[in-house]
Amino acid sequence: MKEKRELSNFLTEKIRGIVNGKLDRDGKLKAICRLLRDNVSDYDWVGFYLVDRKRENELLLCSFEGEPTEHVRIPFGRGICGQAAKLRETFVVQDVSKQMNYLSCSPKVKSEIVVPIFKNGEIVGELDIDSHTLSSFTNEDKAFLEKICGIVSKLL
Repeated sequence: MKEKRELSNFLTEKIRGIVNGKLDRDGKLKAICRLLRDNVSDYDWVGFYLVDRKRENELLLCSFEGEPTEHVRIPFGRGICGQAAKLRETFVVQDVSKQMNYLSCSPKVKSEIVVPIFKNGEIVGELDIDSHTLSSFTNEDKAFLEKICGIVSKLL
């Protein structure tokens, strides 16, 4: 438990450094995806979807690390990402095979967490993480990733 907390604290500080660094927004989001994927063993795909400013009820894939996905646009309400956006809440799915409204990115994905990003009370994007392991997301992951999304909101 202590090891996971130390990793979360380390990654939080690294992400603060990225957010305050010199890269452009997309470079920062890409660097955060890479940092999370490279340092957390069960984070096999990490990506940021942003609310499309031209189509308010649609998410657009901005940056990711992992296998390519065909789901670059997701309407609110569709799939786990779309549900999280529509309902404005974090979704933790420990077994994606049991979800009726799941958009499969890869047959390897077993569990997923999607965390909305808010700015001025409005949803502006979300962090989506897939794992190739069943039941890989804990309450600690949820709290950590919600904190990260609060930091990332400053970029959007």
